[in-house]
Amino acid sequence: MSLVRHGSIQAQPNDTTIALDDIVVRLRLSRERAKTEDPTAVYVRDLPSPELASGVAKGLFGAFFPRHGGGQDGSDAGLDYFVGHALNTALRTLQDLIARELRLSLSQQASQEVEAASAARELVRSFATKLPDVRESVLTDVRAAFDGDPAAQTTAEILLSYPGVKAIFHHRLAHELYRLGAPIVARIFSEIAHSATGIDIHPGAQIGRNFFIDHGTGVVIGETTVIGQRVRLYQAVTLGAKRFETNENGGLVKGIPRHPIVQDDVVIYAGATILGRVTIGRGSTIGGSVWLTHSVPPGSYIVQAHARSEVFEGGAGI
Repeated sequence: MSLVRHGSIQAQPNDTTIALDDIVVRLRLSRERAKTEDPTAVYVRDLPSPELASGVAKGLFGAFFPRHGGGQDGSDAGLDYFVGHALNTALRTLQDLIARELRLSLSQQASQEVEAASAARELVRSFATKLPDVRESVLTDVRAAFDGDPAAQTTAEILLSYPGVKAIFHHRLAHELYRLGAPIVARIFSEIAHSATGIDIHPGAQIGRNFFIDHGTGVVIGETTVIGQRVRLYQAVTLGAKRFETNENGGLVKGIPRHPIVQDDVVIYAGATILGRVTIGRGSTIGGSVWLTHSVPPGSYIVQAHARSEVFEGGAGI
């Protein structure tokens, strides 16, 4: 068995000893170079943990849907107790995660670290008051999935297994955190769902109720996207930016509107790509694999050019 002695791993005979001391020093030198080369780099302890954030999301799902999220006692009193415990645990952990994020942002602003704890407490209080509204929005998304998918048998099936609903559940939580001023924790929430479903929704995207992503894999929704109510997307849809504005130094200009506006009652089929700050008018249908970089009026029906089928016989066409 290998042993660690004097800063190295003592290998078996005929193996090469690993010089840990040298590797540790080189890694430290790499960190020091990064500090000088990256002007935005700020180093603080205890950054927000994606593993803890995943537990928060699971706890909030249980609080929203206790019969699906682990509540064992079916009585109202029993479920209320379960919900209260789940909320208390999740929100306490969330407050700690946000305090870690705020310590990072405050250190970037050369502010006092002591402000982070009280600011996190107020942010989580505001977030908690929005949770009943968030649950109501998620319920409309579940109903949209049930109404829009002929294969759906029950809402329980949708809540427990549909990737589109998982993604939008995480997004609705993430969007509130993003809006309230915790963009790093919000992005972590979004990436938990992205990793699990293949659906990439930036927490800044504004999405109305009754939203349904069918199948879902490969869907991308950018930061400044605005989506109305009763919108349906299929797999591999991209709502992205056409170009990135740069400043006089060549750096990207961040935060400007650069993604589509999708109005109410729009359907976008698989593989469609819509780029830039364009508007898809209410009630429009965008066909599969369409590439669209301009606005379309309400009620539009946009499809790609049809392939032409011809038969060549007896040497014709040569």
